[in-house]
Amino acid sequence: MDRTLQVLLLLALFCLCLWLMYRAWQKKARGQADAIGELPAVPGELGAQLLEPTTGLYTGTTVAPSWQNRVAVGDLGFRATAELTRFERGILLERDGATVIWIPQESITAVRTERGHAGKVMTQDGVLVIRWKLPTGTEVDTGFRGDDKTVYPAWTAGPSGPVEPAQTAGPTGTETGEEV
Repeated sequence: MDRTLQVLLLLALFCLCLWLMYRAWQKKARGQADAIGELPAVPGELGAQLLEPTTGLYTGTTVAPSWQNRVAVGDLGFRATAELTRFERGILLERDGATVIWIPQESITAVRTERGHAGKVMTQDGVLVIRWKLPTGTEVDTGFRGDDKTVYPAWTAGPSGPVEPAQTAGPTGTETGEEV
């Protein structure tokens, strides 16, 4: 009987911890709701496809410049397998089991590689990170770990050649100036 009581207490403690984590996630989402707002809708015309679709893992979206401050609004904070495609008018990120993310070209401020993003640490240049500005004005970083990392240079080169470098704080805390 004593052993059964200990197991039940441990199970209750575990359930309490899960409930508290869920409540904290909800509170974080409520706090970020105004800053995040509504995501841009996918337009009817995407323009010409500039880069072939690449498959991989959507690692999440974080509030820039923090690589660990995961967005909790909607399903932006959850990892999912995904396909990333670049068009003339922006970037389309189609996630399995989650909403599609459309990143308009005029909102993109930088496309770079990082060692880590949204709590996922990889090898050097293991994650493709897209910094973009939401309609609310909040800058976010959207991370994607491609199955084929040899396509990263095409993504970081930009659709119309290099532009001014963006200063970002990477997971190592160092400043990087990667080109769009």
